[in-house]
Amino acid sequence: MPHFLATFTSSVLAAAAPVANFPRELSSYPDFNAAAGGASAGVWEILVSRVQAEPFNLVASLIFLCAIIHTFMTARFRHWAHEVEKLHRRRLAARGRPPEASDTFDGDDSAQLVANTEMPGALRAPDEVSFKGQLLHFLSEVEAVFGIWALALVCVITAWKGWGTVVSYLGKHVNFNEPVFVVVIMTLTATRPVMQLAERFLSRIAAFGKGSVAAWWLTILILAPLLGSLITEPGAVTVGALLLARQFYSLKPPPALAYATLGLLFLNVSVGGTLTHFAAPPVLMVAAPWGWDTAYMFMTFGWRAAIGVVVATGIYFVIFRKHFAELQRTREDVLRFSSTAVEERVPLWITAVQIGFMALTVLVAHYPPMLVGVLLFFLAFAQATAHHQGKIDLRQPMLVGFFLAGLVIHGNLQGWWIEPVLTHLHKKAIFFGAVGLGAVNDNAAITYLATLVPNFDDHLKYAIVAGAVCSGGLTVIANAPNPAGQAILSRFFPDGVSPLGLFLGALLPTAVLSAAFLLL
Repeated sequence: MPHFLATFTSSVLAAAAPVANFPRELSSYPDFNAAAGGASAGVWEILVSRVQAEPFNLVASLIFLCAIIHTFMTARFRHWAHEVEKLHRRRLAARGRPPEASDTFDGDDSAQLVANTEMPGALRAPDEVSFKGQLLHFLSEVEAVFGIWALALVCVITAWKGWGTVVSYLGKHVNFNEPVFVVVIMTLTATRPVMQLAERFLSRIAAFGKGSVAAWWLTILILAPLLGSLITEPGAVTVGALLLARQFYSLKPPPALAYATLGLLFLNVSVGGTLTHFAAPPVLMVAAPWGWDTAYMFMTFGWRAAIGVVVATGIYFVIFRKHFAELQRTREDVLRFSSTAVEERVPLWITAVQIGFMALTVLVAHYPPMLVGVLLFFLAFAQATAHHQGKIDLRQPMLVGFFLAGLVIHGNLQGWWIEPVLTHLHKKAIFFGAVGLGAVNDNAAITYLATLVPNFDDHLKYAIVAGAVCSGGLTVIANAPNPAGQAILSRFFPDGVSPLGLFLGALLPTAVLSAAFLLL
């Protein structure tokens, strides 16, 4: 027995020892060009060489590809879940258990208690649920996709490299600052005082268009993204999505306009954060290494971004102008037959304190322990002023944080193929390469990898950052704040947000913003 324990202990300690150089540094790969006698190697040859040097590269990227494919299948999983639950309800009915039975107390509590005492010693058991149906529902949640496949990745790393490598990778090499920051800023921004302040400010602008549906739509999609340069992109997408939900999506726009609006919101937020050097994740990755400050960002990117946002939004407004007239009539009918209660204003000092919490969040954005501290102090403040706060719902921020955490776990292992692709693109090609790569990977990861590439001149630096931010509306994974907006607005899409619908909705404004960065 002691011998067995000694053997088991030594095996555990061996498995706990991390593998050195994981993930492998890009500079540690053999110089393929030097090995070829100075001849220029193609991208494919370099990728094959790197897979041969580290076979796990291919495994990690295949798992990442599975996660991307899964995001396109979430609607199908949701459909399967509904079918399984229908069948489950029929089976319950056949067994004499009505599926609508509930274990909650409603109506006459005493009668409910009597009914529940049929099971001795306990309340009636909860209704039977379909495990398969619940599992399919979980697989249909976009926010859970990358976390699910991150679990698969962790299992493969454990089997391939050992548990110690997993602990070392997640603890030392994966930066969870962005997920934690998004959770905190999204929680703060979605509160009643902040939303009331934002709505009051934007309503003054929308008043120039008589507060119509079209005026609100234009105001939210232009000003909220540009304000993201001050309140950060996660804050901007949260404000924009919540106001669109109230002023636009609640009127049930047609699917084409609904997807066009969602794609436009994501893209405008992605490029709207380039007026400063601290608001957009892709810019944050390069600002310090390349010495870019707010003045440089505004003069180089900001004014082009502002023009592109206005033009792209204006084009969609012209295309869908007839639909806005129909939505305006719908809104007038709703107002005619409903009573409008005046919302009580939040005291100014409470709003000021919460703006202070947001400013502090931005200030400590790179320090997760301090971010958690800010959130805890805010929750205490929100409890003390609960009658002015509304409901503080952490579910959506936590799901979005889970999504982003899974994404960065995968993204850190994709540099082996992204770096050679970037180095083999030139001038305009690198812009469009960044757009394409940013659509299938977090655009902040693209710009971060660009800082590792030697001999990038100013023109190439501009192209890579401009292309990265222009990719921000094409997919939900293209820009870190996108999941926050999708989590808020997904309830207005009956079958969930379709990745293809989002891509098509963002395609035209992406072309417009690309032209703004390339031609102006």
